[in-house]
Amino acid sequence: MTATSLHAQAQARRLPRDLALITVAVDAVMVLVNMVVQLLPDTPEGAQLRSTYALPGVWIPMVFSIGMAWVLAAALAWSHGRNALEKRGAGSVARLPRPRTRYAVAYAAVLVLNFYALSPLLYEVQLLFMPGGRFQDLAGSDSMRMVMSVFVFLQSIVQLILLVLGVWLAAWLALRAGRDAAASNELAAVPDDDAAGGTSPRRAVALVGAAMFASLQMWSGVVMSRWTSMARGMDGAELLIAWAVPPLVAFALAGWGGWLGAAAGLAKARPFRAVAASAIAFVLVQASCIAIALAWLFIASRTFSGTGGLVGFALGLVAVYGVLVVLCMRTVTRRLYRGAPRYL
Repeated sequence: MTATSLHAQAQARRLPRDLALITVAVDAVMVLVNMVVQLLPDTPEGAQLRSTYALPGVWIPMVFSIGMAWVLAAALAWSHGRNALEKRGAGSVARLPRPRTRYAVAYAAVLVLNFYALSPLLYEVQLLFMPGGRFQDLAGSDSMRMVMSVFVFLQSIVQLILLVLGVWLAAWLALRAGRDAAASNELAAVPDDDAAGGTSPRRAVALVGAAMFASLQMWSGVVMSRWTSMARGMDGAELLIAWAVPPLVAFALAGWGGWLGAAAGLAKARPFRAVAASAIAFVLVQASCIAIALAWLFIASRTFSGTGGLVGFALGLVAVYGVLVVLCMRTVTRRLYRGAPRYL
């Protein structure tokens, strides 16, 4: 094997990391451009936006919401790159014509479409459900709050789906070339046990699962913040702690559970199994916590517990949440990596 071939394979093994970094870089540039366009003009509207964004109750949730999207998109992009390496081999991936450039261009185009076409469209639809909108007469003023809450939830799901599909489309456009030629590629026949360039499969499973679970947990926090006003009355430090601690704890617990669920001698990471495991575990944890909370409310309605009982329940629910995250991630990860279909 020539030195050029070895260098090409080394470059290919770094592709998952590069796709993740490109995803964050393109997202950051897009956010920066939009912030500059909104805040820099010396107009009354620009001054009002600057004063609004300066409030801790505005910029802290916004920063963590953006960070959630970046982590989720980067984890998915890394998974696409790692999956291509494990399925096709470093030799076949090395033959792709400029996959990093093509991914960056495709992902930037997807973001531009999302920012300037799909997001305004969703906002126009949202106006229909707001007070004074066209649907107010149909739903009635009393039920408009419920209708608005349901729409906000559905809008958050649509935005999450668009993010996932955007990364998939960009990765598909960047990685699809050369698939037909992979069988005849002499480099693809070389064993490629270290496709990730030093990242062991078990560690990759734990990190991908933890990143996905923490992102979904933060996404649910963003959705809930639009429904409730629980953060009112908090200062900047309290808000920062309230937004920063939960995803970090969720990342650590989910990573631990994913590490326990993945076998020590795992040959391949199969990252989309880790993605599926984190999504399933997240749903199971949320459903279990909701069931526990409803059961507690039923019991509390019959037996008055006072403030001490409420604090005790909150602490107990936090402890149960931690145990559930580890157990669900461990169980689902082990199940998927033993009996998942081949396409994951």
